[in-house]
Amino acid sequence: MKLSPIEQKITDLIRPIVTDLGFRLVLVDYTGGTLQIFAEDPATGRLGIDDCTKISRAISGVMDEADPISGAYTLEISSPGIDRPLIEAQDYSRFAGFEAKIEMESPDEKGQKRFRGVIREEKDGHVTLATDQGDAVLPIGAIAKAKLVLNDALIKATKDGIATE
Repeated sequence: MKLSPIEQKITDLIRPIVTDLGFRLVLVDYTGGTLQIFAEDPATGRLGIDDCTKISRAISGVMDEADPISGAYTLEISSPGIDRPLIEAQDYSRFAGFEAKIEMESPDEKGQKRFRGVIREEKDGHVTLATDQGDAVLPIGAIAKAKLVLNDALIKATKDGIATE
């Protein structure tokens, strides 16, 4: 998933702080005056309210000092949720066997830009997705956005703790 220059700058600025607190930074999203920071506890895949507060307090001073966003903005810290975005190669490996929606930056040779199917595997910077038209092998670096599909299998796996490992 491609980040805007400001999102990349903020990611680089806060990732070490979030990591030092014991969390995994999942995604930084800046849209329409709202800065959303998605993070998780790597052991549980979750983020509680106290965790959000801890992260917010830790990054606020650094954000104020570095001032990467001109003007006022709203800061939101949250868990990526059950139907979470897929960002890094490890996300595709972690959620192999689950259904995902993937949108590419540009269409493939058949003109297809959007894909939906079950993640088979991630290998060498590519994700293999089992779709109704057959397997699609997609370069992770060319993915515009991707997220898990909220369905009964994902909900059950999350409740059982399978989708958080």
